[in-house]
Amino acid sequence: MAASLGPAGVGGAGPSGFAFDSGLEIKTRSVEQTLLPLVSQITTLINHKDNTKKSDKTLQAIQRVGQAVNLAVGRFVKVGEAIANENWDLKEEITIACIEAKQAGETIAALTDISSLNHPESDGQITIFTDKTGVIKAARLLLSSVTKVLLLADRVVIKQIITSRNKVLATMERLEKVNSFQEFVQIFSQFGNEMVEFAHLTGDRQNDLKDEKKKAKMAAARAVLEKCTMMLLTASKTCLRHPNCESAHKNKEGVFDRMKVALDKVIEIVTDCKPSGETDMSSVSIFTGIKEFKMNIEALRENLYFQSKENLSATLEVILERTEDFTDSAYTSHEHRERILELSTQARLELRQLISVWIQSQSKKTKSIAEELELSVLKISHSLNELKKELHSTATQLAADLLKYHADHVVLKALKLTGVEGNLEGLAEYACKLSEQKEQLVEACRLLRHISGTEPLEITCVHAEETFQVTGQQIISAAETLTLHPSSKIAKENLDVFCEAWESQISDISTLLREINDVFEGRRGEKYGYLSLPRPMKNNANLKSLKADKPDSEEQAKIAKLGLKLGLLTSDANCEIKKWEDQENEIVRNGRNMSSMAYSLYLFTRGEGPLKTSQDLIHQLEVFAEEGLKLASNVQVFSKQLKDDDKLMLLLEINKLSPLCHQLQTITKTPLQNQVFLKVDKCITKTRSMMAILVQLLSLCYKLLKKLQMENNRWVSVTNKDSMDGKT
Repeated sequence: MAASLGPAGVGGAGPSGFAFDSGLEIKTRSVEQTLLPLVSQITTLINHKDNTKKSDKTLQAIQRVGQAVNLAVGRFVKVGEAIANENWDLKEEITIACIEAKQAGETIAALTDISSLNHPESDGQITIFTDKTGVIKAARLLLSSVTKVLLLADRVVIKQIITSRNKVLATMERLEKVNSFQEFVQIFSQFGNEMVEFAHLTGDRQNDLKDEKKKAKMAAARAVLEKCTMMLLTASKTCLRHPNCESAHKNKEGVFDRMKVALDKVIEIVTDCKPSGETDMSSVSIFTGIKEFKMNIEALRENLYFQSKENLSATLEVILERTEDFTDSAYTSHEHRERILELSTQARLELRQLISVWIQSQSKKTKSIAEELELSVLKISHSLNELKKELHSTATQLAADLLKYHADHVVLKALKLTGVEGNLEGLAEYACKLSEQKEQLVEACRLLRHISGTEPLEITCVHAEETFQVTGQQIISAAETLTLHPSSKIAKENLDVFCEAWESQISDISTLLREINDVFEGRRGEKYGYLSLPRPMKNNANLKSLKADKPDSEEQAKIAKLGLKLGLLTSDANCEIKKWEDQENEIVRNGRNMSSMAYSLYLFTRGEGPLKTSQDLIHQLEVFAEEGLKLASNVQVFSKQLKDDDKLMLLLEINKLSPLCHQLQTITKTPLQNQVFLKVDKCITKTRSMMAILVQLLSLCYKLLKKLQMENNRWVSVTNKDSMDGKT
């Protein structure tokens, strides 16, 4: 769900952050929703063999698929035409692609029409297609035209985001130069509207990104814009109230600079253009380096000439050189430092031993040498695993200690007090303490980045490091302004806003630490939380946010009833999951993740569990819908192993699930002002329907898998018997 960037305005009403939605984004999402069922239906048609015979029931099912394709194409064409009418520069290209898609859909419907398939066979069954080549050609044309429209629509969305960013930048330039409060109020109101529009465009884009690394970068940039919008308001007002105060101007300039960098970062992500000189995050992560190094040495088992010993030695040295960030840190304990150095030395020695055995194995192909090589690989892998544990322990212990030590925010409270007292000596003392605290937190983030385990978490660590670095300086300049003007209400409000941003980032570090531990200990699933996603700050009187209208007793009863049914369905799903022998099967994993999330939703309806607000619920539902689409994809892959009748039965169930997933995504992204209960009600109803289909899919897939295994075993048994008979 897109977050509400930007205030409602200054001194007047403005649009809520959830009131705006881009019509084009809804249309392009609709295009993608029609595309996924199309692909599976077309694949089903093409995969039927010309020489197979089918019952009337199967033939009717094939005709229904052909008609469904044509209907979906019709919806697709309407969406494409709507996009074309709104974008004249691309109208001709989109229109041509839509005409091609329409022709292809009509061709597929005609070729799968029962009335065109005559010549029934003597046994009452008839041939499936008289012109399979025509279906293949039509399918290729359809997919080509669909892809073309999607690419053109994507260009339109990118252009919208760039245009919106340019509008925001232009208004920011006017805000920087404004001299009167009245003029500021007028321009800032416009700025608020533009930021809301930009928030929704980028929020939808973030949800549509498939690359988790890009998604994390977008989330970080949007988080900066979210928090800086409120900072910009109070910092600018402070400057207008105290125009000759140098610290106030310094404070405001810091906010403007950070927002401009974040806006540029968004454009880099949507246009996929990296600025020259940008370093790849993976090149500075110790854990990523160890992972790649272990893959290289394990590859020696299959290929002794995979790479040179010089490359292997150089790779290890780069990894161990990066551990100096830990050993050189003033915050690393003596015990941790000694243990890291000891493990680094051990890794070097074991690599030398590995290289020695490796060279011998290239000339001597004996069993003993092969076993010695295997042992050497296992030894160095073990040493590197021990090094990872030690680095993880060092970084997480430092972060946990800092969070505990700074939990009461004593320094921030002292800065606020010295400010209202006008105590310049006290300001200098506590500014120094905050700088020390900032350096400690920055160092902790830097170490956490090395052991984060995934690129999205690594990016979040970098974002946290930058936030502490910048916000620490801005708190000091805001505190200096208040100390020089202790009776100024706006200067006090400004300091409060920056302190809240600091406290919010401390809270984010606590969440980040939990997620890093989950990844390290293997507890994390394919998705986790919404870390780095923008969320409203506590003392945000000038921002309109999504506030839950309190449901009455009847509404509460309805939600509780829906939740109870959802809870029962999760029990049914878990029972089906337990039947599977292979608990690591992708279908089982998807089902388990969906069941776990559905149970959290059930707890939410009872006022329990990890989901505390309606916003938490919406975010969880977005992840739930994505997991449902992954399940549909994995079931479709499984269906390719089945016979045609079983495959059609399974695909019909998939085609029930996919639209529900897309409908749920649409509901979560659709703003409903002052109707939070209605939105929650719709979402839980859709979730319940998806869980019902999940239970059916798990049961059906299990039965079909057993049937497939029995057929395979029977074939193997017959083959073995024939082989024995031949020998006899």
